[in-house]
Amino acid sequence: MLGIVSVFAQLERETIIQRTRMGLKKRAEDGYWRGGGKTPFAYDYDKETGMLVINKENKAMFDLMKTMRLEGYSYHQLSEITGYDESWIQGILKSKTNLGKIPYKDKVYDGKHEPIITEEEYEQLQQIEKQRSKNQRASHYLLSGKIYCAKCGAKYRYQKWGQRIICYCYSQQKSKPKLIKDPNCDNIRLDSFEIEDNFLEQLFAMSLDEDLFRQTFNLSKINLTDELNTRLDKIQKRIENLIQLLSDDIANDEVKVQLAKLKSEKTNIINQLEEIKQKERETKTYDQIKNLCSVWKDMEFKEKRNVVEQLLDKIVVDGKTLKIYWNVSES
Repeated sequence: MLGIVSVFAQLERETIIQRTRMGLKKRAEDGYWRGGGKTPFAYDYDKETGMLVINKENKAMFDLMKTMRLEGYSYHQLSEITGYDESWIQGILKSKTNLGKIPYKDKVYDGKHEPIITEEEYEQLQQIEKQRSKNQRASHYLLSGKIYCAKCGAKYRYQKWGQRIICYCYSQQKSKPKLIKDPNCDNIRLDSFEIEDNFLEQLFAMSLDEDLFRQTFNLSKINLTDELNTRLDKIQKRIENLIQLLSDDIANDEVKVQLAKLKSEKTNIINQLEEIKQKERETKTYDQIKNLCSVWKDMEFKEKRNVVEQLLDKIVVDGKTLKIYWNVSES
């Protein structure tokens, strides 16, 4: 009886959830705000009409942020002026609710509330956002986003310092508090060429010496694929035989123990075969970098950054000691 009751209770819960979702979707299709949850910043929710109504005070703040963003202000600058979080401002300006729309799940419906931004202004904001993302991806420094502090774990940043370009821990940069890991971090500041030269020295050394490349990534030249596949076939046959014994109700306990061991061994072999495939991919990686030393100076910056993205995981700075972690997995 308890089992039957629990089944019906679960069915009732699922029915309520389904009806709620259908109700929310129907409200969105009819142009009404779904109610509950967080109301869009520049609006208030009128429970009697089920509609969003403009909050004049918040709309004035929205208009300020919109205008400044269209004039070229960054989210960081807007954050300093308004006191709101950068990511929060970004989310507010990207919201389609401001267009008089009601987003629900992956669809957008026409709302009954008044828009607070024109289609043209909204598109301009999105174009600024796309350009910003493009500029962020197109980094101006070779190792941007790849250098980390060993003491606090924060990223290192590049900064022009007179005629020099230095790299230092973001925890020592107070303008972006979200990136600070330890405000008391005293890790060393380095000229950018000290880090980049160290990285390039190791990269070029590997490009000239395949043995060094293999040693760095602990690669083996022995191909065990055939042997492992043979073992895998034998194990699979033994597993099938044991399953047959179980079905015949013969020596159940002993057979189950042996079956468990064989399945574990099978899993290990499959993992080893996957590692070999990874090694083959790593060998292809060496083919791609073996001529880097001779062509590096003639490569465009974008091409160099592609090499960094492909090969370099991160560089950890611990005083003047630099530890390079590569993307090619070590075994």
